[in-house]
Amino acid sequence: MHDPVLTFTPAGLYCPAGGFHIDPHRPVPRALITHGHSDHARRGHGHYLCTDRALPVIRHRLGAISAETLPFGTPQTIGGVTVSFHPAGHAPGSAQIRVARGGEVWVVSGDYKTEDDGLTEAFAPVACHSFITECTFGLPIFHWRPQAQIMAEIADWWAANAALGRTTILAAYAFGKAQRLMAGLPRIGPILTHPAVEDITDILRGQGYPLPPTVRVTSDITPRTHPGALIIAPPSALSSGWADRFLPYDTGFASGWMALAARRRGLGAAFTLSDHADWPGLNHSVRDTGATRVLATHGYTGPFRDWLLTQGFDAAVLDA
Repeated sequence: MHDPVLTFTPAGLYCPAGGFHIDPHRPVPRALITHGHSDHARRGHGHYLCTDRALPVIRHRLGAISAETLPFGTPQTIGGVTVSFHPAGHAPGSAQIRVARGGEVWVVSGDYKTEDDGLTEAFAPVACHSFITECTFGLPIFHWRPQAQIMAEIADWWAANAALGRTTILAAYAFGKAQRLMAGLPRIGPILTHPAVEDITDILRGQGYPLPPTVRVTSDITPRTHPGALIIAPPSALSSGWADRFLPYDTGFASGWMALAARRRGLGAAFTLSDHADWPGLNHSVRDTGATRVLATHGYTGPFRDWLLTQGFDAAVLDA
């Protein structure tokens, strides 16, 4: 009897026939990585395999690593399985990982979103028998409005602040969300960036992603030099005193978690903009794969599993 195509070990998801882990959370000899966020691409692995679009950010974050790449859609045989990477739509270079052995196909979603943001490679479902899906927002309360509506609301807030002589500071994750914002917002004024944001923006711009001009915040950047500016900074910058030179300013946060009122405390503005699939997106994606077995991970796993069982799926929670 064959080992399962994928199984769970103390280091994370493992492929016995291929001898590799997928997004492991402990050091392993060989790791396939879905994307460059720190909860998926960790230090300490012997060798990394990811998409060619993901590797520059991963190397920026992890330093000198042994790594190779695969373009989207290109199969590679590893041991007794064939693997390929397919767009996940989560952040530039992010991938779902398809693992096939004989006639059996498994797909690991990594993080994904189903709305095309105009910057990231757009998500496309991959046919499989077993689908391991994230469910960060796996509750029916999570329904995202179209990106264009949210961008318009942010632009209106920015314009109102500029009219009052205030700098606008928008907190967003440095990789992915920050670049999605700068690419999608109309230009009310100059866009300034925290160094952590600009470092990654430089990398993505060098890869050919269509990003507008931005200005790195340095010691000589002030409201006088750049009146009416929008500053995009990591969430940690809001509580560090880093932005005090830009007083008076108004702060906001762009995140899917802004859908929950409790996450909005202390903010001048909150915008629900997520790089993960919402409830309808999760359900459509699961159905579009054609999978009969679905394993839920990373998020509201229990409720999503229970819902899938009522819909006729062979569903379970994957420990993570």
